[in-house]
Amino acid sequence: MNPPIRNVVFDIGWVFVRLKYQPLLDLLRARGVETPDLHTALNAAALEEHESGRLHGSGLLERIAALGREPVPVEELYAHWIGMFELEPAMVELAHRLSESHRVYLLSNIGDLHWTHLSREYGLHRVGHGALPSYLAGVMKPHAGIYAEAERRFALEPAATVFIDDRADNIDAARRRGWHGIVHGGYASTVEALRGLGVEC
Repeated sequence: MNPPIRNVVFDIGWVFVRLKYQPLLDLLRARGVETPDLHTALNAAALEEHESGRLHGSGLLERIAALGREPVPVEELYAHWIGMFELEPAMVELAHRLSESHRVYLLSNIGDLHWTHLSREYGLHRVGHGALPSYLAGVMKPHAGIYAEAERRFALEPAATVFIDDRADNIDAARRRGWHGIVHGGYASTVEALRGLGVEC
C-alpha cells in the first residue's frame, strides 16, 4: 500500500503562469531574426545553457540580440523577456492552500532573470516550502538529476510525492523515480487528479 501524499511539487510555466511569446517573437522578426518560432531562436541562443545555470541572463540576452540583422537594444529585449508572463491566480492559491496541510515545492526549468522577476512581481519564491529552479540545480527536466536533487534538497520520499507539470515527458521522468505525476491541463482537472490521490484541495 502506498503512503499518503505528503509532498506536492509544482512546475511554474503553464502551471502558475501563462507565457505570451508573440510580442518577443515580433520584436525579433522586426530586427531581422529569421526563425519559424521563438523556440528555434532561443535554442540558437543557447537557452538550455542559460536554464542549466551555465549562461547568465545578460549573456543570453546578448546572444539573442546577436541573432538579428539589425541591432536589438538589450533594454527592449529585457523588457520583452520578463514581460511574457500572465499569472494563474487560482493555481497559486491552490499551492498556498495545500501548503497548510502538505509540503509544497516548486521545480521548474527557468533561468535567473525569469526567476528573479517572478519572485519580485508575483512572490513565487514565497509559495510553499522551497523552490529548485533549474539554473541553480545545474540540470533541467526531464533529466533524472534534477529530480534526484529535489529529493535530496527537500527530503522527498518518491512514493509520497506528486509532481504537477504541463509536459508529459517531465511527468514520465518523475514517475520513473517513483513519484506520482499529474499532467496539468487546467485548474479543475488538476484538482480532480489530486483528489483522486487522496489530496484534499
